[in-house]
Amino acid sequence: MSILESQLLVMLELQADMNGTVNAGWIAAHNNWHRAIQVEAVEAIEHHGWKWWKKQECDMAQLQMELVDIWHFMLSSAIQHRHGAIALAKRDILAELHLHQKSVQFDNQYYLLSQLTLLEKLDLMVGLAASKRTNLALFDSLLSSCNMDWPLLFKQYVGKNVLNVFRQDHGYKAGTYLKIWDGREDNEHLIEVLEQVDLSSGQVKDALYRALETRYAVLQDGSYSLIAK
Repeated sequence: MSILESQLLVMLELQADMNGTVNAGWIAAHNNWHRAIQVEAVEAIEHHGWKWWKKQECDMAQLQMELVDIWHFMLSSAIQHRHGAIALAKRDILAELHLHQKSVQFDNQYYLLSQLTLLEKLDLMVGLAASKRTNLALFDSLLSSCNMDWPLLFKQYVGKNVLNVFRQDHGYKAGTYLKIWDGREDNEHLIEVLEQVDLSSGQVKDALYRALETRYAVLQDGSYSLIAK
């Protein structure tokens, strides 16, 4: 299943807003998004396990989280490449995905995606990122290998992005934010809220934020025990 244009636009706008919150001049800052992608891909390799001399278990949930993080930086790179023009960044991403590439060229060699293991795909992403490149066909193939599709990526991405903004707006940086709600971390509450919000709505960001705010306010009123963290 491919990405929906409406969902891509939401994610690009959310990413631009988040980057602007961190640094209003982020477009001109030329952050090294590829280095960030490289580091996240290496962390994904660790979660997969690669040491042949010891027993290791593949942590698929953590692998999925790393792909969501990588997507943050891929979106950022696409927006910066177009000097902040989200419409052009969206067009670029859709155009590349519509190519339906079956192989990736790197270091004068072509790699057929269907023949690569998950670990080999992560290795390839690290190599591409080190050479200041990304490849959406490779990322799409990684989603499939990690039991994800674009709708699930959208759901996890939007959830994490909105929660990060919510935390900042409620004192996370100042240390006054209450991360534990009724004995559970806020990201656990987020999972429940995501099931109640219409993810196909063009106002998904606002709806999700309001749902979190309502739940947080009820808990703050003393109905439950909250702990600052």
